[in-house]
Amino acid sequence: MTRYHQPGAVLTDHRFLVPLDHTDPDGAQLELFGREIVAPVRAGDELPWLVYLEGGPGFGARRLWGRQAWLARALEEYRVLLLDQRGTGASSPRNRQSLAALGSPSAQADHLALFRADSIVRDCETVRTRLTGGAPWSVLGQSFGGFCATHYLGTAPEGLREVFITGGLPSLHHHVDDVYRAAYPRVQRKVEAHYDRYPMDVDRARRIAAHLAEHRTVLPGGYVLTPEAFQSLGLMLGTSDGSHRLHYLLEDAFIRAGDRSELSDAFQESVLAALSFAGHPLYALLHEACYGGQGGRPTAWGAERIRAEFPQFDARTAVDGDAPLLFTGETIHPWHFETDPALSPLREAAELLAHRADWPALFDPARLAANEVPVAAVVYHDDMYVDTAHSLETARAVRGLRTWVTDEYEHDGLRTGPAVLDRLIGLVRGEI
Repeated sequence: MTRYHQPGAVLTDHRFLVPLDHTDPDGAQLELFGREIVAPVRAGDELPWLVYLEGGPGFGARRLWGRQAWLARALEEYRVLLLDQRGTGASSPRNRQSLAALGSPSAQADHLALFRADSIVRDCETVRTRLTGGAPWSVLGQSFGGFCATHYLGTAPEGLREVFITGGLPSLHHHVDDVYRAAYPRVQRKVEAHYDRYPMDVDRARRIAAHLAEHRTVLPGGYVLTPEAFQSLGLMLGTSDGSHRLHYLLEDAFIRAGDRSELSDAFQESVLAALSFAGHPLYALLHEACYGGQGGRPTAWGAERIRAEFPQFDARTAVDGDAPLLFTGETIHPWHFETDPALSPLREAAELLAHRADWPALFDPARLAANEVPVAAVVYHDDMYVDTAHSLETARAVRGLRTWVTDEYEHDGLRTGPAVLDRLIGLVRGEI
């Protein structure tokens, strides 16, 4: 363990060994990384543990410092563990380099199938018994972390003291097709709201997309920026500052080079930082697998298939006509594994995962209906990433779950400060 200090916090870094496959505890092992944070004045106290599960999939726990964001509230009464989920951050990260050592695409796909919420929760239970001596702990799940927390409630509730979910109540029954049929209209509303705020971006986005349709554009590092890849910058629009960041990205896209205009180096570098999956490849590989098992069918590139039902999102049609270009949202497509060098070596493994038909169901409606763990969830009104109607349907299916539905925040409300966590603590304890 390594211990050090930041303003208002004492940090201790932990590493844990867990089975790669929890059904084979004596087999291959993974190393997990977790960062303990506690207030200096309470460092020696016996405090309840709160484990934070990041959104994603594929992202390590956010590298917060001091008493940043929601930590300001949590450190008043908890010893916090920021846990990098398996395959992310410093927890045995998985990418094109490490996965290549497994050999065939089939071996890679079988390996990656062990990195869903079910394995993450079993990791949590292994870590919990080592840190708390067997006492239950609290869980804070953001977005995909809320999917994990919902699985936790249905499979290992004895390990839970209380659960807080922020923007992450998953559908219990819907197939991935239903998820994306609900998503595309939401994304269109977000894009239209962006253009209402920044009407000059209508022409800017069309001009950039038209340029990309006419000129093969390869970003630094080899990322091929197609019109469809450019559209995926709409992923920003579900966050509190995303519309503003997108606007500033678009406003200086071109630079004069003699008698012609080119996409500037600065624009290309910014786009690469926004689009590359080099830092979080599991997001692309396992995003639709988050829904695998619901509906009893393969996910089969659901976002790509369902997009065909919404022709207004076709970039080439927008460029050739006079309609505004619609950005897309949280969708993964086969072309991601052609345009992004961080993903292209994993295309065959991704294809096998997309057509996998034997995913175990992740959620147990019967056990959730009998839930006895105190749980509260914030549901963000018209959340671009997680369907509000699906979330409320799940909230009604979990016994005792209390909800706060709000349009005060976007999907990233937890990062804006302590208010969201403070409200959920009050809800789960019956103080509100």
